[in-house]
Amino acid sequence: MRVCVGTIVHHPEDARIMHRQIRALLDAGHDITYVAPFTDCNVTPDPGIRAIDVPRATGRRRWRALKAARKALKRGIEGADLLIVHDIELLFRLPRRRPATVWDVHEDTAAALEAKPYLPEVLRRTLPSLVRGVEARAERRMHLILAEEAYQERFSRPHPVVLNTTYVPRRPPAPPGGNRVIYVGQLSAARGAVELVELARRLLPHGIRTDLVGAADQEIRPLLRDAQREGVLDWYGYVPNQHALRMAEGAIAGLSLLHDVPNYRQSMPTKVVEYMARGVPVVTTPLPAAASMVERVGCGVVVPFGDVDAALHAVLGLRDDPGGATAMGKRGYEQALNEHHWPDHAGEFVGRLEEWAGKPVTSAVEIGVLEAWHAI
Repeated sequence: MRVCVGTIVHHPEDARIMHRQIRALLDAGHDITYVAPFTDCNVTPDPGIRAIDVPRATGRRRWRALKAARKALKRGIEGADLLIVHDIELLFRLPRRRPATVWDVHEDTAAALEAKPYLPEVLRRTLPSLVRGVEARAERRMHLILAEEAYQERFSRPHPVVLNTTYVPRRPPAPPGGNRVIYVGQLSAARGAVELVELARRLLPHGIRTDLVGAADQEIRPLLRDAQREGVLDWYGYVPNQHALRMAEGAIAGLSLLHDVPNYRQSMPTKVVEYMARGVPVVTTPLPAAASMVERVGCGVVVPFGDVDAALHAVLGLRDDPGGATAMGKRGYEQALNEHHWPDHAGEFVGRLEEWAGKPVTSAVEIGVLEAWHAI
């Protein structure tokens, strides 16, 4: 099967796109053309794919990327059996003549508009209805894959759900340590960047450093740079997912201080599952899915939204109770291994795409190559 995968919004090394979906397709023996912003993100394409470079759409700077997208997708689908797009923006740039097309719905786009400060207020009010109309039209014209079960409510028909799982090491990770905390993921105001910086300041006198691993929205970068110059924290910028998660091992806690905004209320933050997979206790705000997971499994602490004092006490409590923190880490790791290990779900994902493309279903033995590739 020949598959074209396209994004102008996401980083080419996005864990869901590259390290789960594309990797599963490659390991199943399929040919991949990947349309993505390699140059803008300073990424060297995987030698196993055919890469087509496009500009990246960020903030208000989207026209250049949108202008290039249709031509790039037209090149990408030459000889392809299937097209997978990962951005709602690309729904406006699809070639008229194309193979079976799949839209992977990563988020509730209409709800996400509230967390985009660069948008004028009038657009934040008017765009959601436009987005819902685009979603309804897409449902009639192509296949959909959803990243969350809750996204089903936005559509008139059921669609397959491919959750944001992760790769869970077969060997149990090292127990939590006592001198650092970590955050992995995109940094923005809505994702708690301001609280993370303040927490880092308060942890410093206790001998605990804070590692922030991830790219940052433009408006939050000065805050992070200043904090790093002052020695308050270490900000590593974007790090490929597999390496970032190795960095998480041995931390006192993995932080997820997301705000109570509509786009997050019905989602499980991927970072929560990733911390669990690395045996790291989770400190999370009470978003429903995250709080439910942490409390049910007993793998961390839930703190109120915006409450840096509570986050501080949670981290110090974990540091001062290494036995309890180790037990939390172990419970989280076992839950992740049993329920959220991507290779256990990859076969179903690839089989669904093969069905839509009209190709023979790949054997489970071929999908099993994923285990060897990510045996860490």
